Amino acid sequence: MKDKKIRKLVFTALLAALTCVATMVIQIPAPVSGYVNLGDCVVLLCAFFLGPWYGAAAAGIGSMLADLLSGFALYAPATLITKALMAMVAALLYRALPMKHSVLRATIGGVAAEVIMIAGYFLYGAVIMGSFAASALGVAGNAMQGVVGLVLGVLLAEVLKKTPLWTTI
Repeated sequence: MKDKKIRKLVFTALLAALTCVATMVIQIPAPVSGYVNLGDCVVLLCAFFLGPWYGAAAAGIGSMLADLLSGFALYAPATLITKALMAMVAALLYRALPMKHSVLRATIGGVAAEVIMIAGYFLYGAVIMGSFAASALGVAGNAMQGVVGLVLGVLLAEVLKKTPLWTTI
């Protein structure tokens, strides 16, 4: 029992670091504000591998660290909450849906998670900019990031599910 908890904590820290790196390494500037990155792919992997609680911790902390280290500290609180919620919802749906095919469950969980991301950043942007119209300009970039993260996250989860790593956690 204790060994399994330690293993889960180690994988949580590892996936938090991987989330941070995936977010920071490839940053494509969005036309209006922020950037598109591969962090959402790893956020979904955190959800599928670690479950709702550990996955939320890894996704939220790793993504927030990327904001802090990349000069986007203003977005760090929103990122922590949004990415943690993304992972939690994706994991809960992935585990609870009665479908037999894991790709379909992962896709549904991932779509819900990406909607949370788009809505979360839209609302936070509206608060800090004082305008829903100004915040709406970032929706397209966030949607593009969401699609890329969803496709890659579901595909990587399906590939990794066939490895011994999946059952190790």
